[in-house]
Amino acid sequence: MKRIYISGPMTGLPGLNYPAFNAVAELLRAEGFEVENPAENPEPECRSWTGYMRLALVQISRCEGLVLLPGWPDSKGARLELHIAQELGLRVAQHTDSTSVADLRWTQP
Repeated sequence: MKRIYISGPMTGLPGLNYPAFNAVAELLRAEGFEVENPAENPEPECRSWTGYMRLALVQISRCEGLVLLPGWPDSKGARLELHIAQELGLRVAQHTDSTSVADLRWTQP
């Protein structure tokens, strides 16, 4: 597994939860993974949730794994990203504040 997508809640959170996305991206990159981090995406021209999700779906399609951030069940976008990842056969792991990258437990596709 080389490329991982980070999924989690953004809407309504301070700083759109970018600090959590960026922290996990840094950890994954330090372990040698290529990372698709939606917190690094440019703002779509339409500036809508749909525009952001269209970017995300393209990114997910390039990945072999998806990491879920805490609070993901409360996010419509993260739930959709998980569904797409599962349908595409990606491995999935949940990251918690106390979990290091080495401790991630990946599901089998």
